[in-house]
Amino acid sequence: MIPKIILGSGPKAAGRTIGYLFGKGRANEHTDPHLVASWNGFAPDPGRSPHRDPKAVERQLVAQLDQPVKMLGDKAPKDTVWHCPVRAAPEDPVLTDAQWADIARRMVAAAGIAPEGDDEACRWVAVRHAEDHIHIAATLVRQDGRRPERGYDQRAVQREARKIEVDYGLRRLNQGDGTGAKRPTSKERFKAKRLGQDATTRDVLRLRVRRAVAAASDEAEFFSLLEATGMTVRLKLGPSGDALGCNFAMPNDTNDQGQPVFYAGSTLAPDLSLPKIRKSLATTSPEPAPAWPGNPWHQATAATERIPRHLTHGDDPTAQGQLVALGATLDLLPIAAPAALRSELEQAAVAFERATRSHIAADLDSTCVLRRSVQAIWREQPSDGDGAGFAMLLDTVLTAVAFAMHWHRTHQHAQQEAAAEQALVHLQIACGRVAEPVLTGLAQRAPSLQMKHRFAYHLQQAVPEYAERILGDPAWDALAAVLAEAEAAGHNATVVLDQALGQRTLDAANNPARALTWRVRRLGERHAPGPRAQAAKARSTAQRPGVTVHPAAAVPLQQQSPAHRR
Repeated sequence: MIPKIILGSGPKAAGRTIGYLFGKGRANEHTDPHLVASWNGFAPDPGRSPHRDPKAVERQLVAQLDQPVKMLGDKAPKDTVWHCPVRAAPEDPVLTDAQWADIARRMVAAAGIAPEGDDEACRWVAVRHAEDHIHIAATLVRQDGRRPERGYDQRAVQREARKIEVDYGLRRLNQGDGTGAKRPTSKERFKAKRLGQDATTRDVLRLRVRRAVAAASDEAEFFSLLEATGMTVRLKLGPSGDALGCNFAMPNDTNDQGQPVFYAGSTLAPDLSLPKIRKSLATTSPEPAPAWPGNPWHQATAATERIPRHLTHGDDPTAQGQLVALGATLDLLPIAAPAALRSELEQAAVAFERATRSHIAADLDSTCVLRRSVQAIWREQPSDGDGAGFAMLLDTVLTAVAFAMHWHRTHQHAQQEAAAEQALVHLQIACGRVAEPVLTGLAQRAPSLQMKHRFAYHLQQAVPEYAERILGDPAWDALAAVLAEAEAAGHNATVVLDQALGQRTLDAANNPARALTWRVRRLGERHAPGPRAQAAKARSTAQRPGVTVHPAAAVPLQQQSPAHRR
């Protein structure tokens, strides 16, 4: 159940609100508008007065609601009307008028508009003109001439809505923390529907601005990217001429005068104000460090693989920074994805957007490598022959989102946890579509049984707790194939496998066999050391205390348990 508070200003606000509630609606969507409750139980009902002119009854109702406001004259408050639509979920049962009346009374009491038992409270009515919602309209002067003590009324009605959901067996929504993006208004939704658009302008702008923040390396490029998409950007300048804020508009979204409808960045999402955009761009600015050479797919995957450890062992600001970077990665992934995956990935990015914000201040210092490597993928569009680069990155993103969901759960961030879970569903679909053909192609190049037995033996010795699961996984043949290819390229396969096992614990992997396949693939594509270098490394390692030489391959193995070695 979703309540939303809207304030109306001026002496005619009550007339406008009641006129809308008993009218046909913007798209003739109002059916049978009528009162279900009021402050005194017998207010005039324009919808249920068959022997009178409905407009006359409407004027009478407005006059009665407005009477306390008119009594104050020039001392009346600027905001004179409190308007609160309360909507049930589509899957909820249809409630009766009596049930909606009870809900209305509980809402106005919770908000401080009409506390229970207060005969001098504000005047209010609840109007129902559809099966799934009501509108509560109240005037903001009590009958004794005082102002209502509303306090934090938006939070209060949300808390009451959660209780009502339990009492009436309705769909239970998660309690918010005030960090969510502003929802599109009903006016914006109706406008999008009238224009045949799938999404409101607010939602489109939010997605485009977030994507530009994720892609840009500095402020100038950020604005250039927005303008390249056809958006209009208007800066808010201070007395010194410095930009203090920015507003965004779509070229085809205009008001009645044909002028663009601008949205402030902070109203699109709390992290899209100009100061916060600048803070985010500072982590991708090219000045502090040059771009790293190498394969961007590998760099982005390796950086994403570190996110679970940040979330489980890092402090809260660092973990929150990783979630911001993970969200930026999801924002750019659809651009680099095959066409068949873009829809699922865009839905994952939109869902996970909510999981990138909480009241914990984000430390972005540790996110530079991930953000720059993902930007390199977007800029350079590196070759990805068999699709393994994208598949391995997406697989690690999937694991990171699963850990993000758990992190939010432990911090009792209910809405963020639900958002991560929703993103996970879309990512699992996309990951299955992209990883399966890549792994199938690799499995077709699986080596001989003798070589597979050699690799399996080493796995059983190195990580006995995972060996059975890995060897029984359909991805085992693909793992054996990349180990064989690494060996053919001049690497020592057991060394590469130990390196892959030592990078990060497999506990964080969604699929250990698949995770090892991607790690070995990345290590195997590095330049192989020559025989002299391998021999020197083996001698150097053997001379260090606590190190022995593997009898079969002369590879360094720490004399520790597998858990310590990882």
